[in-house]
Amino acid sequence: MPLIGKKKEEPKTAGAPDPLDAPLSKVATPAAARPRPPLDDSVSDRIIAVVNNDAITLAELQEAIAAYRYEHRQAEAPSDELVHEFLERMIDSRLQLQEAEREKIVIDEADVEEELTERIKKVNVKNREEFEQIIKQQGLTLESIKKRIREGLKVSRLIRRKVSARISVTDGEIDRYLEANRQKLETGLGYHARHILIAPDGDSDAAWEAARIKAELLRTQLLQGADFADLAREHSKDATAKEGGDLGTLKRGELAQDVESQILSLQPGEVSKPFRSALGYHIFKLESKDSLEGEGLKRARAQIRDILFREKYQARLDAWLKEIKTRAVIEVRL
Repeated sequence: MPLIGKKKEEPKTAGAPDPLDAPLSKVATPAAARPRPPLDDSVSDRIIAVVNNDAITLAELQEAIAAYRYEHRQAEAPSDELVHEFLERMIDSRLQLQEAEREKIVIDEADVEEELTERIKKVNVKNREEFEQIIKQQGLTLESIKKRIREGLKVSRLIRRKVSARISVTDGEIDRYLEANRQKLETGLGYHARHILIAPDGDSDAAWEAARIKAELLRTQLLQGADFADLAREHSKDATAKEGGDLGTLKRGELAQDVESQILSLQPGEVSKPFRSALGYHIFKLESKDSLEGEGLKRARAQIRDILFREKYQARLDAWLKEIKTRAVIEVRL
């Protein structure tokens, strides 16, 4: 690690998950849906909710929770909060399945088998027989898993039709986002630099002046064609000296602002004037840097398109779910 130091990394904020694939979110349960008595496992066929005359039984809720616990390797018993969330999610899922039936969406058996094969691979079992034995221990059957897969594929296809296919992101929207967020986007761009540190031999004015003169002489040699890495190995007092002063690829914001501004003011291949810090005199060479131009701009625009699409997707999905839920007749009996 170079002695010039790096800033502490800011915590990264996770992007919004796909609502179809993400673990259950923390959904507030309406008062009508909050359970009054505890779950009674002995009455598994008890109806706990009715969605447009379509019943959800306690057995279905227990099976859904068992499948979730298996897929996410959770050994502990489900909490009341998890039960609440699952019931809310099952109601939403049932509404979406009813919409899929109205849209006459059909899933081929081959599609179900392909998805099942992928899931078996993810849980790292030898074959289907071993998979069946494991899910049996969780109170599940292969047919129930395939049913859940088929329903999930139906809902995915429905949402593509009702939500995804109706979203577009224009070049004008990308341009506006780019201009409004240019500084933030540039922060994520990388650059590659090298560094030589000439430290004073003591803290006297004479020692500092000698260090400055040496740094100036080294810069003159570099401008005349000397190899930066060779001079760094021979003269630099930084920890990177043995790597030829190589700081590696850095992101904007990783180094102290005064140091970074010196480096980023350079053009690729350019060598800085000696820069004084508390450690001594620094000479920087910018090897390369990403920018919001050319290929860098293409990548940035593609990322912006994805960001805007996800934002529109989530807004449209929420509005669509709210619409079908508003039309529905839902009775919760849990």
